[in-house]
Amino acid sequence: MNASSGSDNFVVFDRVQKSYDGVELVVKDLNLAIGRGEFLTMLGPSGSGKTTCLMMLAGFETATHGEILLDGKPINNIPPHKRGIGMVFQNYALFPHMTIGENLSFPLEVRNIGKSEREEKVKRALEMVQMNDYQGRRPAQLSGGQQQRIALARALVFEPELVLMDEPLGALDKQLREHMQFEITKLAHELGITTVYVTHDQTEALTMSDRVAVFDDGRIQQLAAPDELYEQPQNSFVAQFIGENNTLMGTVSKIDGDQAEVTLDDGEVIDTKPVNVNKVGDRTLVSIRPERVEFNKERLTPGAHTIKAEVLEFIYMGDIYRTRLRVAGSDDFFIKTRNAPDQRRLKPGERIEIGWRAQDCRALDA
Repeated sequence: MNASSGSDNFVVFDRVQKSYDGVELVVKDLNLAIGRGEFLTMLGPSGSGKTTCLMMLAGFETATHGEILLDGKPINNIPPHKRGIGMVFQNYALFPHMTIGENLSFPLEVRNIGKSEREEKVKRALEMVQMNDYQGRRPAQLSGGQQQRIALARALVFEPELVLMDEPLGALDKQLREHMQFEITKLAHELGITTVYVTHDQTEALTMSDRVAVFDDGRIQQLAAPDELYEQPQNSFVAQFIGENNTLMGTVSKIDGDQAEVTLDDGEVIDTKPVNVNKVGDRTLVSIRPERVEFNKERLTPGAHTIKAEVLEFIYMGDIYRTRLRVAGSDDFFIKTRNAPDQRRLKPGERIEIGWRAQDCRALDA
């Protein structure tokens, strides 16, 4: 995770630390390189350090240690308004006393851009977010979704090379949020803008990003493309935080290259992939995604590991069935199956055998 210095690295955090009280570090030794034109999401729970990183990049917070580079130049001592960065916040931050046109024109006036060029740029920015007809209105006359579009247009109006977004869709309802996720990603890629996006919403991170940096306790726990993050979590925090995940506790009883044997706490022995364990005797949390577990014998891969289970609860969710099972002493083991004509519905109290491929099962830190 070292910040390598190359011409394609547009934003670089080099050994950056941040403390507010001089004792406790909110951001611990951050090394991160973001490519030109990349859409990178900083994902993590509240207090994990992701927003602090964004604010240091914007210039609203100062790094306690280390350096932040933008296009190869250190920016630690450059004030926010001279960094040329577009910002979009959750609360829109539009000026209520100005019309939409005046809101968009403001960042251009600050940069001493002439009137006719300002008008041209405002028109173009409104077209980008399909809000051409709203120039004369005030923010209070717009819906939340429309205000967020205007906030986005204002961040793009002066054609920045870098745009920072802090939970920009948090206040919108589900359907509008999903639509805006698509719009923002499409715009960022069309314009070739480098985007740093902060959220605690894992679905948003997975659907929008080129890469995701998962933060916890002031550090990046894993930095990877969305599919790699979901399919190959490197530690138990990432496995639990990204998507739904089944966990079984046990002890490593054998390691042979990329195969391991784990004795679960109830005595059951399973095959798994050793990811974050070092030796026989290590305690481990075994992780397996609900959609990777199968109970139809004919659908199981030959040689797949099987284990006995009891059905506790069957939940109909429209496109999928979600079934809660008792497995190896755990009452919180879930399987997800798609709603298909040939898919059997399981009944509470039923005893079944479930199975999975060893490569879909990961032995992580306990």
